[in-house]
Order: sequence, then C-alpha cells, then structure tokens
Amino acid sequence: MLIAWAATTVGGNGTRDDGKPGGSDPVKSITPGPGSSGPAISQQPGGRDESGDSDGSDGSDGSDGESGSGGDTGAGSGGASGGTGSDGTSTGGAGTAGPGDGGTGAGGSTAGRQVPANSPLPECEPGALELTLRTKVSYGPDDRPEFEIIARNTSSATCKADLGPKNVVLTVTEASAEKDDVIWSSKDCPATPGPLFLQVPAGATIVHTVDWNRVRSAPNCATPPATKAGPGTYLLEAEAPDTPVRRASFVLKKD
Repeated sequence: MLIAWAATTVGGNGTRDDGKPGGSDPVKSITPGPGSSGPAISQQPGGRDESGDSDGSDGSDGSDGESGSGGDTGAGSGGASGGTGSDGTSTGGAGTAGPGDGGTGAGGSTAGRQVPANSPLPECEPGALELTLRTKVSYGPDDRPEFEIIARNTSSATCKADLGPKNVVLTVTEASAEKDDVIWSSKDCPATPGPLFLQVPAGATIVHTVDWNRVRSAPNCATPPATKAGPGTYLLEAEAPDTPVRRASFVLKKD
C-alpha cells in the first residue's frame, strides 16, 4: 500500500505539479474581463485646460503691426542752378524725374528736365497743360522768396512747355499798392531771355522754381531803385498765354 500511494503522488519526471488540480487539462486561452464603463480621461493632470489657445486668437496674426506708406514726397531733385539776372533772381536748373509722380502738389511732383528748343518733342497743347502757382506763406528777414510754377500735363502724350521768364511772367506787387505798381517782374531783365522748354511727361506734374532776392526790377534792364522790398504783404501773379492768371500771396517779416 505504501508503494501504491507513492506512485500516485509523484509525476513521471519526479517533480510535483501543485498549480492545477489533478487530472485537469492546461488552459488554452484567457478571456479578458469586461472593460470599464466610466468615461475616458481627456484632461491633463493638474486640472488645467490648455486646448483653447491653439488657434492663436490672441493677436498672433500681427494685424496691428501693419505699417502704412509714406505719404507724398518730392521725388525729383533740381539740377544745376540757372543763371542770375541783374535783378537778383535765379531759376532752378533742369532736374531728372524720379519715382513717385503721384498727386498734383509739389510733394508728388518733380523738377522738370530741360530740353532744347529744337527738340522733336511737340509743344504742349494749350488745353493739355494746367498751371498753378505756389509760394510759402511768409519769409524771414534773411530768406529769399521762392515761387513755384507747377505744370500738369493732362494729356496722354509727353510734350514740352515753355516756362521761361517771358512766357510765364511772374510779378510781385505790394498788397496795399496799385496793381500797376510792380516791384519786380520776371520779364524785366532775365538772365536767360529766351524760352525755357521743360519736358512734361504724359499725365505727370513738374515744378519750375524761381527765387527772388527782394531786389526791385525795371523794364528793359533799366537801373531799378536801390532799395529792396521791405516787410509787408505782397501779391504774386503768374500770367501765361491761353492760361488764366494765377495768384498767391506772401509776407516778408520784420527783423
């Protein structure tokens, strides 16, 4: 009996298998239990929701940093200075048109480029050229007044315009004096008595500047009075063929 008991408790390889009940087959597969029925955790630890900042809505598009364009600037520059007449006036030389010819004011204008009188460019038609006149409101005791003749070509063809001192005549009179009491005129004794043709590109605006040293003038280069124009208010006029008279005013300040 002892021998029979020993044979039933010891395996054929001499080891004891305590992991299963006697006579049972090994388990072929394990079926997992049912999943959790609770909701999945979608937030990060710490209780902070960071998903709302991903669209960059806090001004990341940089729309507040847009830079505006400058406004109108004198793009052209005057060339060499013109001659000086016996009355002390001088005219700006020819300049080369630069970028930014926008607008009709001087800020969007350029100095006109001088061309020969026999240039193949046609002369501007009377109705194609618009002239305006401009000067500063006031000048100090040591300032030379500057008068700007602004020419705008309203046509679609480039042309040349005579803005010389005898074709576009500038005159200065005292505001309180009679109109015929002219203190200075550009045609009295100009340094260059002939025509001054400047190229005016199609649809563009050019500026021709004349400065005055306050010396009085006399017709036909006669000797003018020795006195200069004193402090006060003055009227400036520009008269050209087939063009209405243009007027402006300025003040010569006291010391």
